Amino acid sequence: MSNGKDLALTHVGVLVGDQDKALEFYRDLLGLELRQDMPFPGGRWLTVGPAGQPTIEFLLETPAMVPDDAARVAAESRLNNGAAGMLIFTTESADDTFARLRDAGVEVTQEPITQPYGMRDCGFRDPWGNHLRFSQVLG
Repeated sequence: MSNGKDLALTHVGVLVGDQDKALEFYRDLLGLELRQDMPFPGGRWLTVGPAGQPTIEFLLETPAMVPDDAARVAAESRLNNGAAGMLIFTTESADDTFARLRDAGVEVTQEPITQPYGMRDCGFRDPWGNHLRFSQVLG
């Protein structure tokens, strides 16, 4: 029996409405690497991840990929109301990242702000309503 100390996180699901558009957003706009793109029964296994973290992948998952009927309906409802997942990234410059994404038309939820706990961060929303935060550790 596992005591939890042998566990490692490898994948996180990100609910999206269109995998091709999600790939354009997460790879081409945010700059994540394409990790896997292959068909499987019931869908397409499409993952991306940060270049500096080869052991973590984000599965760009559509409601159609959810195998349980009730969970699929719930995923469709969440997507229709704004998926509301959250991904938090670190960045060397919150201000530069903010300017790049804002200028690319990504929906802004928070302009860069210096937090009292030693971070400068900003917030965005992806096209499906997932929250994205970019944090810079201050020296």
